[in-house]
Amino acid sequence: MPPGRSFTDWSVTMTSAEVALESGATLGEGPTWDAAGERLLWVDILAAEVHAFDPVTAADTVLQPTSQHVGSAKPRTGGGLVANLRDGVGLYDPDGAFRWLAEYPAEGVRGNDAAVGPDGSLWAGTMRYDERPGGGTLRRVRPDGETTAVLDGVTVSNGIGWSPDGRLMYYIDTPTGRIDVFDVDPETSLPRARRPFADVPGPGKPDGMAVDADGRLWVAVWNGGRVLRYAPDGRPDGEIALPVALTTACAFGGPGLRDLYITTAAVATPPGTAHAGALFVVPDAGQGLPTPAFPG
Repeated sequence: MPPGRSFTDWSVTMTSAEVALESGATLGEGPTWDAAGERLLWVDILAAEVHAFDPVTAADTVLQPTSQHVGSAKPRTGGGLVANLRDGVGLYDPDGAFRWLAEYPAEGVRGNDAAVGPDGSLWAGTMRYDERPGGGTLRRVRPDGETTAVLDGVTVSNGIGWSPDGRLMYYIDTPTGRIDVFDVDPETSLPRARRPFADVPGPGKPDGMAVDADGRLWVAVWNGGRVLRYAPDGRPDGEIALPVALTTACAFGGPGLRDLYITTAAVATPPGTAHAGALFVVPDAGQGLPTPAFPG
């Protein structure tokens, strides 16, 4: 962004988000559209719960309580969930039976955001509870459990996404205040040539993200009360305002993947703060991309 210009100078202010569910989540995160179940999956990290929200009935259920803090949960092709937990990545069968797929426990570290990539792997991030710099990682976990450390020395591993053609990977390490982009090696599916894509202006820091069918990035801003939209060339071109500060992540869902769902957190907010931890929605915000299920 050129010096001296604010984000709003370059963007279109979009329709404000609506409350879809007064969930009151302590740390709502990881929204993911489950196409097979026609529902939105999301997690409350600190409550150790995976939720399922039905946009038709507005019913929300705890789909899967977890034995550890859960940073993200994604649907599996045969049913059940793959979950980014405190000590690694685990699999839940449809009946709730659990087994570890990849374990890598570390004192004071937990799983955070994760995404299923075009290669079918789960790309799982971690962070320290105390957010000590360099204490997190990004790993690729294949359906057979083979694990590769892709990035070391990150602090708060967060948003992960790919361009519609799969040739670019986007990544957020929240304290950097920046979105980075990589080329994707066509043979290994691993990222290379990391470089800045866009700086995210304050207030707040970038958290989770979604990439739409037009290649635009939608980025939730933690402690910023908004979602920012970026064009494929890194130019900011849209902003959604929320009535709460702790915006965590976003995902397209609903009929035709046209609605943008946004998770938020109530942690560290004054008791009684209106809509803190709610699930929000922006109807007909854009055209989302299908979210692949995890083959494992």
